[in-house]
Amino acid sequence: MKSLSVSYQGAAAASTWRGLAMGRGGSDLVIAVLLGLGALATLLFGEAYWLLAAQVAITMIFALSVDLLVGFAGIVTLGHAVFFGLGAYAVGIASVELGWTEPLSALLLAGAVSALLGAATGVLVLRTRGLGQLMLTMAFASLVYEIANRAKPLTGGADGLQGMIVSPVAGLFEFDIFGLTAFLYTLAVLIVVVVFAVLMTRSPYGRSLVGIRENRVRMQAIGTGVQRRLLSIYIVSAALAGIAGALLAQTSQFVGLNVLHFSLSGEILIIVALGGAGRLWGALLGAVVFTLFKDRLSALDPAYWYFWLGLLLAVIVLFAPKGLIGLVDRLLALLHRKEAA
Repeated sequence: MKSLSVSYQGAAAASTWRGLAMGRGGSDLVIAVLLGLGALATLLFGEAYWLLAAQVAITMIFALSVDLLVGFAGIVTLGHAVFFGLGAYAVGIASVELGWTEPLSALLLAGAVSALLGAATGVLVLRTRGLGQLMLTMAFASLVYEIANRAKPLTGGADGLQGMIVSPVAGLFEFDIFGLTAFLYTLAVLIVVVVFAVLMTRSPYGRSLVGIRENRVRMQAIGTGVQRRLLSIYIVSAALAGIAGALLAQTSQFVGLNVLHFSLSGEILIIVALGGAGRLWGALLGAVVFTLFKDRLSALDPAYWYFWLGLLLAVIVLFAPKGLIGLVDRLLALLHRKEAA
């Protein structure tokens, strides 16, 4: 009897895992496993790519912050680079002007500063919808960009902020030229952010954001504080973008004006659409694919790499309107049908 029970439990567990792998959550599981294996392989065998892997992890955090806003809450933005750039400048100025070089507390500082700006601008941005939101977010981003450009004694202006010093992580791990500390540091922060985002989006609060995106009037009718929840996710998204910007500043020990530029806001939106908006793992996958293609194409064809990147995006949008994660969904569904036949 005992062996039969063990056999039954084993079969049930296998069935559960197979069902999870073939269901909607299967795509998330497959992508999570692939990303985990990719990170492990990079750590063990990709010494030459540790710095690139750190950039990928930073882009993943930034993309995730935008997906929370655009994909889950339905708030459109073309100025999210302002929070990314503000986080980068916050840790840079704190290091150069105040001698604040401890990296973890500086990350929290960057998140808090970006969250404050998110609270201040979010009150105004959320009074509008659609094109109005796009215009306001672009306007705020342009204002901050110009302020940073004019405040040359503080930000370095067009020359960039130089002279940053970052202390060893936890007092033990010094940033090295090979990028191992940068890779592990950004990977650790990424894991914390992903766990936070997954728990938040699966909570009643996260599901209420999807409800607001789908039918705001109905959510108001059942007593949901729509504006309050939209403002809160706007602030959370701003804080995460600020942390991503701070990581870039700490790992490169330089802050340039490009971190506030409009093109960065557009690029991160493309990444979210590429991966699949409204699916956290899709945004993460989009960040990986986009960053790696951008790096390889710019190395292979420095003059025309934007052409090839545009061609790739056009093909994916035409043949995978739900993004890369939509392709994974279709592939798993096909496998499921073959298994059932």
